[in-house]
Amino acid sequence: MQLSLLDRARTRAGEPDAAALTGTVARAALAEQLGYDRFWVAEHHGVPGVAGSAPAVLLAAIAGRTTTVRLGSAGVMLPHHQPLVVAEQFATLSALAPGRVDLGLGRSPGFTAPVRRALRSTDEHDFAGDLAELRAFLTGSAEITAYPRPTTAVPMYVLATGQGLQVAAELGLPVIVGGPLLGVAGDPEPGLAALAGYRRDYRPNEQAPQPRVAISLDVLVADSAAEASDLLLPEAWAMAQARTTGAFPPLEPVAGIRARTLSARQQSYVDQTAAAAIAGTPAQVASRLTELIERTGAAELVASSSTHDRAALAASDAALAGVLGHSHTDR
Repeated sequence: MQLSLLDRARTRAGEPDAAALTGTVARAALAEQLGYDRFWVAEHHGVPGVAGSAPAVLLAAIAGRTTTVRLGSAGVMLPHHQPLVVAEQFATLSALAPGRVDLGLGRSPGFTAPVRRALRSTDEHDFAGDLAELRAFLTGSAEITAYPRPTTAVPMYVLATGQGLQVAAELGLPVIVGGPLLGVAGDPEPGLAALAGYRRDYRPNEQAPQPRVAISLDVLVADSAAEASDLLLPEAWAMAQARTTGAFPPLEPVAGIRARTLSARQQSYVDQTAAAAIAGTPAQVASRLTELIERTGAAELVASSSTHDRAALAASDAALAGVLGHSHTDR
């Protein structure tokens, strides 16, 4: 089991956006010290609560502060980019950090209609075709050559929903799955059926001879269940605001959120986000993660956690590394 972190460079109320980026770089350096296998960053555009809009640039900064942890995008939103440009960016990263770069790819068209227009995004993108073209550039089998030519492989991953799982299976690509497919807060059977279909239909290839599943969700560890619940609250409140106002805001301190009087609708959304996460004491988290990993057959856990208190987040990262140990091996 490999253990990774996904950091979206979450902004915090009262801080400049730049603090989110420097915080992400510092968290990656700590993750390396703690023995994490991989550190992922995301791509979001026009979102007040997220400063992570340029994963290749942020990964380059992290590469300069680390030496062993693998670095990945989770993910580059392929409908916003030309496959050749993505190949060139990640080949450059691979040249600067040989053997450490992974390329996770998604298909989100953008958070709002104005953002989609600004990105020149449409619903007509051929995601499967773009993935195949991108892989051809990275493997040197395309009609033209992407420079710099990679001297080490740049593994590709698909951030997958139900339809994305089928695309990944047909192309023979590893997947990162999260949300309802994991069944943490609901019926696990649809997700298990989708994963079984992915494994059944998987087409082996030289770059990825076997199907591989990574699971991604919020995981937070604290000395008590109440403290862990507090760590979850800033992200859950931000999600509730996004669902009620359409704007995903910076993280707020726990005390300020507790002082609010939430509407029934807002509280329901907070509860839904919390239910889809795993949070608690080390023993509680270990028990729930073990069950989830065994149920999904996951080869990697990608903890996508965030909270307002950076020191508490660092402590949670350290505790999670202890929960799963440091003897991570690929399945």
